[in-house]
Amino acid sequence: MRIVYMGTPEIAKVCLEKLYTEGFDIAAVYTKPDTPKNRGMKLIYSEVKAYAVSVGLPVVQPQTFKDDAVVEQLKALAPDLIIVVAYGKILPQRVLDIPKYGCINMHASILPELRGAGPVQWSILNHCAQTGVTAMYLTAGMDEGDIIEIRKTPIDPMETTSELMGRLSHIAAALACDTARAIEAGTAKRTPQEESKATYAPMLSKAMSPIDWSECGQYVIDHVRGLIPWPVATAELDGNTFKIFRVEKTEKTTDKAPGTLLALTKRGLEVACGGGEVLVITELQAEGGKRMAASAYFNGHPIKL
Repeated sequence: MRIVYMGTPEIAKVCLEKLYTEGFDIAAVYTKPDTPKNRGMKLIYSEVKAYAVSVGLPVVQPQTFKDDAVVEQLKALAPDLIIVVAYGKILPQRVLDIPKYGCINMHASILPELRGAGPVQWSILNHCAQTGVTAMYLTAGMDEGDIIEIRKTPIDPMETTSELMGRLSHIAAALACDTARAIEAGTAKRTPQEESKATYAPMLSKAMSPIDWSECGQYVIDHVRGLIPWPVATAELDGNTFKIFRVEKTEKTTDKAPGTLLALTKRGLEVACGGGEVLVITELQAEGGKRMAASAYFNGHPIKL
């Protein structure tokens, strides 16, 4: 079976690597155009492009599928199946109609829950106990296609988005291979999604960063871990804004108002939150500084309590 693969970030790179090493016939790899980064505005390859180039797979980076020449180029590849993983572009119907077996997507949620751009982040931000990867057929609607298979996994209470994404990438890679084989064998299932149960996971923004200390302890922790690696939670501490990378529970309670700085311990900086709970900030980053243990930072930069 001849495959065209479309993806951009690390989770997509892991899936591509698995398909390649499992011996699938990959006609071409589509990924987003190179992006300029840092002060020198040097063009940076996506993780998918970097891997594809390293193993000699042809790479295509169209700006848009509205261009007739781009669509004709894809048709000329004669794919039997298009596999999409976090590509970052919406495929129009005329692209979806090209492959013999259609287009499939590995979506990092238990569909129809958390359709959209940020399913991994929102599974944590929404305090979910589990998530998963859904293999689905692509349609013109956003993550609305028929489900082929869902593989679920529990979410650890302290797992960050980065850590969870890493685990899900390997689940998605195995599922992509198994799904492609099932489609070729004619054994793949099609189960329509229940529209009434659909929820959405929009893109994140920096406006979400400030911590609301009036929330209960676990919700504050979920906020912090859900925003790693971007945009990262923030808190104003003694008049300065910090990025907050890790917050943990304590056994202590307090009658102080949420957000009150309570004590500096070997673990870090204790802060009052909702319901009288006490959390401890254990890892942070000052403006212009580096990410480090909170106790080490405040030992060198005394804070008023």
